[in-house]
Amino acid sequence: MVLISQRIFLETIKKYCLAHNIAIDIRSGGWLVIMAKGAERRLAIGYDVGLNSAVAHQVANDKAACAEVLATAGVAAIPHTLFLGARLSPHIPGSGSMQAMLPLLDAHPRGLVVKPNEGTSGEQVFRVTTKAQLEQAVARILAAHPSLAISPYVEIEDEVRVVLLDGRALIVYSKLRPQVTGDGVHSLRELAQRAMGAEQLTTITEDFDADALDAVPPAGERRILNWRHNLDSGAAPVLLADGATRDACIALAIKAAQALRIRFASVDVVRADCGWQILEVNSGVKMEALGRQYPELVEAAYWAAMDKVFT
Repeated sequence: MVLISQRIFLETIKKYCLAHNIAIDIRSGGWLVIMAKGAERRLAIGYDVGLNSAVAHQVANDKAACAEVLATAGVAAIPHTLFLGARLSPHIPGSGSMQAMLPLLDAHPRGLVVKPNEGTSGEQVFRVTTKAQLEQAVARILAAHPSLAISPYVEIEDEVRVVLLDGRALIVYSKLRPQVTGDGVHSLRELAQRAMGAEQLTTITEDFDADALDAVPPAGERRILNWRHNLDSGAAPVLLADGATRDACIALAIKAAQALRIRFASVDVVRADCGWQILEVNSGVKMEALGRQYPELVEAAYWAAMDKVFT
């Protein structure tokens, strides 16, 4: 059975293999793909087609390690600090201590973002401004993950994703967060219910208190419904037109990829505090949400990567 969340990725790989006379064997519910062309045998797992080295893959997927590597290379990036769960923290004394986390909260009055140190799609990502919120977020994350990363909360004005292959930008798009316009009659909750699905509404209710959700925005006033820019949280992909912004994002993404020595990746670039910075680098290039809107573009990107796999 093919995983629904991987349908576009798998269907594209299958089409490529059929077109190039490559035998394909899909295993583990679609998580593992075994490809063979003559004596050549290639593997893809998750959303990784196998172009990246094991070290580049691991560093990119480790948010704290990625931020450290970028910082040492002089690439502007949002800092992430690693904290380990109880099982791993004995290996790095103090790395799992709440007392080590609290100074970060004091140093950043706008708050912190707490997230699994490895993972995608914005799952279990929390903005915290108090000790109680921090403790709750840490407990929830470490109940399911071996480690977490903490970064300062910054007001992100724009977020752009650059899909790179060997230093060439294949796709560049911004993530437009969901928003509503007040009509002076309906509450924020009612406006959000009209604009978003049930899954995205769950995220919104975590970000707004009941009073804010029940308040009626003035007519004509725009309200952003989510501080996250994740496509899985309701943001919409918008292709970025040629221009200075696109060029700046590509240039920074390429610098990040070179620092990590990664070949095929999606790089998230954010504009915050009056400058562009790297937020994350993803070794597994997931384009399911983008593919529903721009299927030909996504197919072309995966095909370009597969050409490299079998070169």
